[in-house]
Amino acid sequence: MLYTLCFLLLFILILTHAQEAAAYAADGFLLWYSKMVPSLLPFMILSGLMIRMGLSYRLGKWFQPLLKPLLRCRPEVNYGVLMGFLCGFPMGARVAAGLYQAGKIDRQEARFLLSFCNNIGPVYFCSFVLPLLGRKLIFPYLFGMYGVALLYGIILRNTLFRELPAPKPHRLSAQSSGISIHAASLPPDPAINRKKTDSPSLLAHLDDAVQAGLQGIISLCGYMVLFNLLNLIPHLFLPRAGVWLSPLLEITGGLGQLGRRCPLYTLLLLPFGGLCCIAQTYGMIHETDLPLGEYVIHKLLLTALTLLYYLAWRCLLPHFFLL
Repeated sequence: MLYTLCFLLLFILILTHAQEAAAYAADGFLLWYSKMVPSLLPFMILSGLMIRMGLSYRLGKWFQPLLKPLLRCRPEVNYGVLMGFLCGFPMGARVAAGLYQAGKIDRQEARFLLSFCNNIGPVYFCSFVLPLLGRKLIFPYLFGMYGVALLYGIILRNTLFRELPAPKPHRLSAQSSGISIHAASLPPDPAINRKKTDSPSLLAHLDDAVQAGLQGIISLCGYMVLFNLLNLIPHLFLPRAGVWLSPLLEITGGLGQLGRRCPLYTLLLLPFGGLCCIAQTYGMIHETDLPLGEYVIHKLLLTALTLLYYLAWRCLLPHFFLL
C-alpha cells in the first residue's frame, strides 16, 4: 500500500507540475548523454571485450608487482581493481559481476571487489567536482577519494576477506596445458582443429561486448532520468532542503544545484554516490547472487572513514583545510 501511495503521488505531481517534471527528466537525459555515454560506454565495451577474450588475466598480471604487496590477490582481481578505480562508477560493479559470471573469479573475490572498487571516476572527479568546488589543492582530495578507498580495501583484505585465494606462480606443465607426453607424439586430431576453428572470433566477441555495453548504458539512462525526476518531490514539499537532498537522489545533477555551498558535504557524498548510484549498481549485479545490502553497508563505512580523514586534516593542518 505504501508503494502504491508513493507511485500515485508521483503520478499526480507529474500531471500537476508537468513543466517542472519535464525539466528534471530532461536534465537527467542530458547528463546521461553528455557525461555518461562518451566517458563510460567505451570502457564498458573494451572491458567486456577483454573479459570475453581472456585478456583480464594478462593485464592484471602486468600490475602484479604493484598490487600484490598491497592486496595479495590473483591477476583477475587486480584487473577488477584497476577498472574500478580508473574507469569510474559503475564500472567497478560491472567488471566484478562480469568476471564472476565468466568464472574468472569466485564469489568471495567478487564481493571483495564490490566492497571498495565501485567509485566515482578520476576523470569525473578532476574535471567536474574539483572545478565545481573551486579547490586549489589536488592531491589531498585525490587521496580522500581514492587513497581512503584503497586503504579500506587493504583493511578488508586482512580482516573480512583474509581467506581469499592468494596469487600463485604460473607454471606450465603437461597437466595444466592439457597435453600429455603420449598425446604430443600422436598425429593431430581433425576434431580438435575444427573446435579451434569454430571458436568465437574477435568480431564475435566484439559484437557481444557492444551489445552488452549498449544494454548497460541504456539502463543507466533510465535510472538517471527517473532519479532526476524524483527531485520534484523535495523541491515542492521541502523547498529549502531540496538543494541539499538532490545529491542524495542523483549526484551529478544534485551537485550542480548545490554548487559551492558546502564543500565538505559534497566530498562526503561522493564515496556514497547517492540512491541513483545504488540503483545502477543493482542493475550491474542483479543477474548474480552478489548482495546489494552488503555493498550499501560498505559505502556507508567508506563515507565514515572519509569523514575521519577530513577531520584529521582539519585538526593537523587547519590553515590548509579545504583549500
